[in-house]
Amino acid sequence: MFALPPDLGRSADQPLRVVAVGAHADDLEIGAGGTILRLLAERPHTAVWWAVLSACAERAPEAHRAASEMLASAKESEVYVLGFQDGVLPQQALEVRDWVRQTLQPAAPHLVLTHRLDDAHQDHRAVAEVSWQTFRGACIAAYEIPKWDADLDRPNAYVALDEATVDRKLDLLARAFPSQAERDWYDPETFRGLMRIRGVEAGTRYAEAFHCRKLVW
Repeated sequence: MFALPPDLGRSADQPLRVVAVGAHADDLEIGAGGTILRLLAERPHTAVWWAVLSACAERAPEAHRAASEMLASAKESEVYVLGFQDGVLPQQALEVRDWVRQTLQPAAPHLVLTHRLDDAHQDHRAVAEVSWQTFRGACIAAYEIPKWDADLDRPNAYVALDEATVDRKLDLLARAFPSQAERDWYDPETFRGLMRIRGVEAGTRYAEAFHCRKLVW
């Protein structure tokens, strides 16, 4: 078990390049929102390429608003909200891979935040596979999304979060994604509870957890 983000060979005053990829609107905020907020607060020279691959007409404005607020303190940011079809990303894998390689690979990121290879959602797995195919040499940290499938596993990396950062994340999730308010699992108790459990595992109050198959220090 170790803490993220490691220095990745960069001192705090050096630019850090981050690619963050989510299959759907709100995936990144749920899985890594606190980490992004902490990272940008501590590393003001960070540049972020933020990609949401599947967002319908209703959800695309939500994704843009959330990303704008989440990345407000980044030195620079690029936000992409695409219209790949929800639920069938594996069938669009070649098109997704081509877009990621053409648009995100040139960023040459130090850190990639993406889905888990063993996530129960087929779209999440497809994004994870493309990420591993594309970003060779980067630190790839796979975030987790709570869901009905009960697929949460044992993470091996944690980012400690203070209560103010947790509150900011929860407030953003509530305000930025009103389309999800009717879902029985989408509420602050779910998200805070998972961060509290991961905090217990990491020896702190709150944390977000990640799966890192390979790290080069």
